[in-house]
Amino acid sequence: MQNTSQGNFSLPPPAVGVRPLNEKALLIQALIALFLYVNVLMIFTFFRKEAFRTNTRYILFAHTLICDCAFLIITDILLLLTVARIVMPTSLCIIICAILVNLSIATPLTLTAMSMERYVAICMPLRHAEISTPQRAVHGILVIQALCSVRVMVMLMSLFVAYPLSFYSSSLICSMVMLHAYAWQKHLRDAVLQLYFLFMSLVIGFSYIKIMGVARAASGEDRKSMNKGLKTVLLHALQLILSLIQLWCPFVEAAVLRIDLKVFETIRYFDYIMFILAPRCLVPLVYGLRDESFTVVLQYYALFGCHKRITPVHMHKQKAMSTKKRVAQNV
Repeated sequence: MQNTSQGNFSLPPPAVGVRPLNEKALLIQALIALFLYVNVLMIFTFFRKEAFRTNTRYILFAHTLICDCAFLIITDILLLLTVARIVMPTSLCIIICAILVNLSIATPLTLTAMSMERYVAICMPLRHAEISTPQRAVHGILVIQALCSVRVMVMLMSLFVAYPLSFYSSSLICSMVMLHAYAWQKHLRDAVLQLYFLFMSLVIGFSYIKIMGVARAASGEDRKSMNKGLKTVLLHALQLILSLIQLWCPFVEAAVLRIDLKVFETIRYFDYIMFILAPRCLVPLVYGLRDESFTVVLQYYALFGCHKRITPVHMHKQKAMSTKKRVAQNV
């Protein structure tokens, strides 16, 4: 079995010894702890309010938060193992990378589904209550996971074809770079990702154009609501663009890895913060805080119910009805 650039394939020798964590890794731990706290608080807010659990938009939003939290935790563990030069069995690494592959594409696909939900709410308001139901939201999440599994299956099949059986009983520093040693594997991965993002770009672009057409024809409060819908779709497009930028990182990292290991670790550290950590934390945070109803309840739990000006959890009937109306509004 031959490599595209050299003769026979061979695993890099595992690093000897364990390095202590440096200040960069400790900084990442602080950032991840902060963002995980905010995301977990938003997930807790979602499950505490029935009005959120029965709304398609919030169900999809909670799905992105859960996927992002799991993605951040797993990637952080791999980052710590890489910094400390700790090896693991290849079979375990493959399972972890398969989960990461699923999570990495689940969030953009969910954002695409949220764009379609905004399209139905604004362009098909009479059918929105019929189409956008909690049951359909759950079915949509199952479809999203099925689409994610396609990429996982492609990755696993490429590994089984590329490597001998001895590869799976070896140990390595777990990384997607280590698993994609052949050029054709990278080309196959890139082709699948391009199909995904072409599909998502077309759906988000279609939703934005349709909502923009309705917004131009609207007036007054309706026009203001349409503009909020446009901004929501633009947020989804922004995160999709950031995800596309993330696709270029492995190319740069793989090229630098052949030159200098220290420079590779520095670039990987920068890419992790800018194109993995920040998009998966800041964009959901901004999206959640744009919703008035969600923000009110989020602030209540964030301050442990101590702020008197924030609507409490157990509201009287009049305030509860008001909140439900705000939840039903388009964002």
